[in-house]
Amino acid sequence: MKHTICTTLAVATLFVGLAVPAAVPAAPAPKPKPVPAAAPVPEPHPEIREAVASLRRARMHMNEAAHDFGGHRVEALRATDEAIRQLELCLKFDR
Repeated sequence: MKHTICTTLAVATLFVGLAVPAAVPAAPAPKPKPVPAAAPVPEPHPEIREAVASLRRARMHMNEAAHDFGGHRVEALRATDEAIRQLELCLKFDR
């Protein structure tokens, strides 16, 4: 009788031990950490590029002006062209 109880108890323990892990759901897989996106590369020298754009707009306005302003407009156009050229050389030198 003692042998039967021990055998039954051993079989029940074995059954519960094997059945419980199958009945309990596994822990959810950990979510993969998102890979941080590469930071956008800032535009090199935005101030110089903005200055070139402003000078080009100013040149367009001076070129379309109705008056000659005693020859000063022509000199201002030359100076603006030289300033644009120098700034473009700065940008090329940086590369």
